[in-house]
Amino acid sequence: MRIILPILLALFAQNAAADGCPVALDHSVAVDKIYTELQLAPNQMTAIPYSNQLWALWLEAPDMPSQLMLDEGLRAIRVGDYVRAVDRLNALVSYCPFYAEGYNQRAFVNFLRTDYQAALPDLDQAISLNPRHTGALTGKARTLIELGKDDEAQVILKMAVALNPWLGERALLR
Repeated sequence: MRIILPILLALFAQNAAADGCPVALDHSVAVDKIYTELQLAPNQMTAIPYSNQLWALWLEAPDMPSQLMLDEGLRAIRVGDYVRAVDRLNALVSYCPFYAEGYNQRAFVNFLRTDYQAALPDLDQAISLNPRHTGALTGKARTLIELGKDDEAQVILKMAVALNPWLGERALLR
């Protein structure tokens, strides 16, 4: 029992990242398979379902409270209520600071509000947490383009297209 208790405590601590938010599920095996399928896809129509599968995984929050915050933020984005969206996404990022999609969606809101400088740190954090998040990568590339940093954007865009050659943003490549 003396040996088991510290192990159980360590596992519990590992699963409770911040303020009670558990660590997001590890989807790396599924993501690897999806990216392989995207590389093998013969055309964009074949690739769409795989891209949708990636988004389904990214939009799966670590627990029910974080999922509710994310869903509320996404609903607010859809209706153009960016104040509410930022509020819900701020709450999500505070509750789950290790969940990349919270940062990615908050960056998206700032992009939509044309506050590109505010979007960049969130995109960097999302990419830091999930380096293969093509949504965050293309979001960063598009944000850099809006800021007139085309050369920097091209580097990021090439990384995203290397992961998914069927991204619509591939048209932005020089």
